[in-house]
Amino acid sequence: MSLDVTAVEVVDDELVLAFERLTPQLSSSNPPPTREELEEIVGSPATVLFVAREGDSPILGSLTLALFRIPTGLRAWIEDVVVDESARGKGVGAALNEAAIDHARSVGARTVDLTSRPSREAANRLYQRLGFVERETNVYRFDLR
Repeated sequence: MSLDVTAVEVVDDELVLAFERLTPQLSSSNPPPTREELEEIVGSPATVLFVAREGDSPILGSLTLALFRIPTGLRAWIEDVVVDESARGKGVGAALNEAAIDHARSVGARTVDLTSRPSREAANRLYQRLGFVERETNVYRFDLR
């Protein structure tokens, strides 16, 4: 599979439709982003939205890289990695993560972090193969809704 991973620069109908198809495969509790929300992600200097495709195929997967500066340096965080069910196990997730890591390195980020549910066994094996190391830390969430 010859994959092309690119950072999205323009939100078009194909992207909106791709997220309508991919988001339910990522989360059953969140609706797909609207065109306006995708434009906000793409237009923000704090996020880079990557998509993967093979040739002229529909978008096979996506990943969002968040970049933020804190007093100890520029950090990067990978979020919302999703690969279409039909393309899983074909290197799409690896290609998306590698593109995000390369971008984070190129802009001077000190680290790249991500979280993954333990039940996502294939994803966790991928992250470890790519060199991510499980940290001994607690992740807390405060729900604002």
